[in-house]
Amino acid sequence: MSLGEAVHLESSDDGHVATITLDQPDRRNALSREINAGITEALDVIEDDEVYADARCVVIEGSGGSFSAGGDIEAMIEGLEGDMPLDERVRALERRTNQLMARLVSFPLPTIALVDGPAVGAGANLAIACDMQLATADAAFGFVFRQVGLSIDAGTSYLLPRIVGENVAQELVLTGDIIGADRAADLGLVNHVYPSEEFDERAEEFVEKIVAGPPVAMRHMKRLIGEGLDKSLEQALTDEATAQGIVFQTDDHAEGVSAFFEDREPEYEGR
Repeated sequence: MSLGEAVHLESSDDGHVATITLDQPDRRNALSREINAGITEALDVIEDDEVYADARCVVIEGSGGSFSAGGDIEAMIEGLEGDMPLDERVRALERRTNQLMARLVSFPLPTIALVDGPAVGAGANLAIACDMQLATADAAFGFVFRQVGLSIDAGTSYLLPRIVGENVAQELVLTGDIIGADRAADLGLVNHVYPSEEFDERAEEFVEKIVAGPPVAMRHMKRLIGEGLDKSLEQALTDEATAQGIVFQTDDHAEGVSAFFEDREPEYEGR
């Protein structure tokens, strides 16, 4: 499915994986208005359209050897040349990139960024707003807002310290350094780095491992982990118990127990 000319959405043969592809390679998949709108629309389709009712995981990737170059420089130039009032400019940012990041972080299905080439600025945030990140050895990450004389946005102050800690987050944004895939993995920005020639195969194996899990339980796992840092221990324990009470009643739980005792792989159906 084409969502305009900038973003494409497709489903795997079994319907379990929905892949969102950023497709403005001539602009290195910068988060233009078209790409922002396309990703948001794709997430809406995945959640609401019956065609994607069996989706268990969302993959986001870039085309043309780039994940995303972040802010749209052409739009920045237009902004400098125009006379848009400050409050309108702030509202425009909130309508586009901010809403997208919030939508992605809170999306109910597990999300995986496949990063090949640069993921910088807001493009790096798009990657780390996903639940997991897989990178080729050619991937590079940078929170390079200072290079264009801007402060951080697109959720940097929320997302980055939660992954790398405050000290490292300060270094990454204040220097604007671009780091390679191995360094990103050392910092926790990336789950796995695969050689470029093996990337498609290894990434597919990883995604298949995710979608093989029990869908109802996996949604609760994602939500609980995402909320955990903002809760007290007591609240986290209560919420986990509540979720477990829901999952105890699923057919997938019964299937998991049966498969364990029968020494076979479970076949979860999401109910």
